[in-house]
Amino acid sequence: MKKPNSKDQASSYRKLTRRALVVGGLQLGFAGLLGLRMRYMQVEQADQFRLLAEENRINIRLIAPSRGELFDRNGVPLARNAPSYRVVVVREDAGDVDEVINHLGQLIRLDPGETEQALAEIKRSAPFLPVTLADRVSWEDVSRVAVNAPALPGISPEVGLTRVYPHGPDLAHVIGYVGPVSDYDLQKIEDPEPVLRIPRFQIGKVGLEARQEELLRGKAGAKRVEVNATGRVMRELDRREGQPGADLQLTVDIGLQSYVQARLGDESAAAVVIDCENGDLRAIVSSPSFDPNLFVRGISVADYRSLTEDKHRPLANKSVQGAYPPGSTFKMVTALAALEAGVISNNDTVWCPGYLEVSGRRFHCWKHGGHGHVDLINSLKQSCDVYYYDVAMQVGIDKISDMAKTLGIGVRHELPMSAVARGLAPNRAWKQENYNKTWLIGDTANAAIGQGYVLASPLQLAVMTARIATGRSVTPRLVKSIDGIEQPSGAGEPMGINENHLRQVRKGMFAVSNDRRGTGYRSRIAEDTMQMAGKSGTSQVRNITKAERAAGVISNNDLPWERRDHALFVGFAPADRPKYAVAVVVEHGGGGSSAAAPILRDVLLQALYDGTPPLEAYPSSDRERIREQQEKLQQERIDRENQRKTSDRA
Repeated sequence: MKKPNSKDQASSYRKLTRRALVVGGLQLGFAGLLGLRMRYMQVEQADQFRLLAEENRINIRLIAPSRGELFDRNGVPLARNAPSYRVVVVREDAGDVDEVINHLGQLIRLDPGETEQALAEIKRSAPFLPVTLADRVSWEDVSRVAVNAPALPGISPEVGLTRVYPHGPDLAHVIGYVGPVSDYDLQKIEDPEPVLRIPRFQIGKVGLEARQEELLRGKAGAKRVEVNATGRVMRELDRREGQPGADLQLTVDIGLQSYVQARLGDESAAAVVIDCENGDLRAIVSSPSFDPNLFVRGISVADYRSLTEDKHRPLANKSVQGAYPPGSTFKMVTALAALEAGVISNNDTVWCPGYLEVSGRRFHCWKHGGHGHVDLINSLKQSCDVYYYDVAMQVGIDKISDMAKTLGIGVRHELPMSAVARGLAPNRAWKQENYNKTWLIGDTANAAIGQGYVLASPLQLAVMTARIATGRSVTPRLVKSIDGIEQPSGAGEPMGINENHLRQVRKGMFAVSNDRRGTGYRSRIAEDTMQMAGKSGTSQVRNITKAERAAGVISNNDLPWERRDHALFVGFAPADRPKYAVAVVVEHGGGGSSAAAPILRDVLLQALYDGTPPLEAYPSSDRERIREQQEKLQQERIDRENQRKTSDRA
């Protein structure tokens, strides 16, 4: 057996010694860390663990983010957040919920309906989530709850934010409103954020509030709070603030918007004002309207019934949802389609005896005796139907449909509003696809004057007018900026329509409002530098029988409201350098020249003067009536403002 070498023994000994030192050092370091941790827990954290030992515990609670606010183009608040006091209960801290609520009811007034709703929410919510028992309570009620906190386990007062719409009905159809998250809302979202499960958390229900929900909502924060055995919050341990929602500035001018709403009055009507330079929607109004503040905390059955049973449909946004036969306002589309196709020229005339025979059927002009020989400009000025029946036979429905879409009809304009209508610019393929029927020549005659299958919203008519006025594909814009970042302009590029053809159509529209024989002459603008160009329209909502036509067509005034014609008028001003384009539709208003044209003229002047225009801008025969109207509207605005201030103080 070989004797161990002394050098090998010394080397092994040194290796063993180093390993022992390393292992010993690690053990000593670990023991030191344990000692430091024990000292930290037993000395520095002694108070916290003592409280936990006394049955205290730590809860994590979500902090709802502040919702983004809305402003008009001049910075005037349109939707803001106001402080609101509420009383909440946490089920796991309350113990016997019914008993605690009974004690609370002896201190403050509890609404039976809200209490029942809260109990239902408590059953379906997580036990650690706070549920609102009483909302919008007074400071005195908050004080009573705070003083009696030891006898009210799980009950605590909180201050939150509630949505307020300071201009009430004036922007209800544009902005919409918010409301508590419902089960239906959660079902529509694939992976709901935790903040949406906070009972009575509010989200946008309709309008811009709903369409821009993700931007406006923000991101939730969280806080750790320490509560004792009775559920009373002892202290807040830490907090992580959420991210507030984005603030949106709209293109709407609240001053003009409020004026248009007041000018429409009690009519079932809609009006849209668009800036020809950049597509900004300066006003977009549907009448009658409603107060969105009623919906924020839950509208009463009586209030909701009064809205749904009103035949003027105040809940419907007629300005973008309404789809109406555009009537004679569509004649510019037919004219441009024919001019571009080369089937007519500016000086070509058509003989109008009061009707046109098409496939054995008579298509009548609105003027029983006819207009005689008419050219393009006169056909628009006097709104001759026969001229457009004849022209449409030559150009065909497909080219008319294409021109309508170029001008914005039959196209859904992307706006953050609810149920924006696409309208309808029908053609042969559309009828075959939807009705499995062949397009008839009579269909073309009806479409030529904006009847039959053709449908357009007031928004689309305003866009059409702006595009004719400028020659560009003006696109409507509702959001001006998001958190101060300007959004893309809607100025649009040239449409590619021959400028000479557009100029002839504009001349015809100018004659409508400024020639003594024009259908809109009585509602002209007298100020030479602001003269407008326009076009009247009257769309039938009933069939006129052969017998009625022979005996004499019944006047709209002699018909029930629901069977009267719709009244339309479109226009832009100034005629030589277009600034604003406007479309007005008055449901069952009768004639466009008598019902819609005066409204449009007043709205255009209000926009052009950025406020109340001088009486000199109106025809002399109209000035006394306009003065009385201005005084009345001014007083109504003052009364509404006083009511709004009173409501805010309350």
